[in-house]
Amino acid sequence: MSRPRKAALPPAQENIEKLQKVIEGGNCYGAQQMYKSVSARYVSAERYSEALDILESGACLQLKHDQVTCGAELAASFVDTLVKGKCPYSDEMLVRLRKIYEAFPRSAVPDHVGDDDDMQKLTEALAAGKIRVDGCSSFLRASLRWSMEFGAQKSGSPELHAMLAEYMYSESVEVDMSKVTYHFVRGNNPDKFASVLVNFLEKCYPGEDDVAIARAILMYLALGNLRDANYIMDEVKKQAEAKELEFPKSELMDLIGYLLQTLERDALPLFRMLRQNYMPSIDRDPTFNELLDEIAEKFYGVKRKNPMQGMFGDIFKMMGDMPPL
Repeated sequence: MSRPRKAALPPAQENIEKLQKVIEGGNCYGAQQMYKSVSARYVSAERYSEALDILESGACLQLKHDQVTCGAELAASFVDTLVKGKCPYSDEMLVRLRKIYEAFPRSAVPDHVGDDDDMQKLTEALAAGKIRVDGCSSFLRASLRWSMEFGAQKSGSPELHAMLAEYMYSESVEVDMSKVTYHFVRGNNPDKFASVLVNFLEKCYPGEDDVAIARAILMYLALGNLRDANYIMDEVKKQAEAKELEFPKSELMDLIGYLLQTLERDALPLFRMLRQNYMPSIDRDPTFNELLDEIAEKFYGVKRKNPMQGMFGDIFKMMGDMPPL
């Protein structure tokens, strides 16, 4: 006995145009339910390309109308559909992900806070900012996991890492520079990272400036990337000088300077001596010792005492930033 045939699905563009009219008519919530149900039918029919077209259009439209929660939900569904359809990583798909990313609104925090009305506006702006950051970060982290699984570099698309780092830094109410740095060092935009570090120097608390620079350089080195580690050091100094900012002077910065020179040659005894002599500076951040263990393994082949450690595992397990696939 033959199975009854399901009603044929129309071309996706018909639904895209119909749903766009629903949003422009002001019924964003109603449109959201329709986007989810309509795209699910295309996924069930394994018409993944058309499902992606519908979800991309919906995410961008909802975000354009400041419906961040709805837009982020459809953005996440877009990535889920990439996974279900086993869509390979490609430049074309990266362009589409960037389009959704760029549709996420940016902050609009009041410049001045005076009376109670201003405080109310500030409170609302900060709450809205958290929703934006959470939604965009979840979308980009899911995109990174997809990119790892379907053809980008082992650590994920550098472009997606750079997007996530930039959004987290510019939009977070309380910036976590460890997480921002984690993604920038896996990204492809060291110039932007240098400008972010210099911007951070202008507004951070005393004692945070040299730690932020040291963390950036150590994370690059832990990936075996001596070139960008040197570039960041030089570029931050140059940009700070151009802005007439004082570059941090501390024992920690001395250690970083000596370390960059040491790693240019086969000098494991000197590397070990630096770790011993600058232990008080290294202990200023709980992640620095693990990063130095990574560097010792990358540059000198020194095996860890605990083979289960590695590649910032303890650091970012603690921070909960990049859950495993």
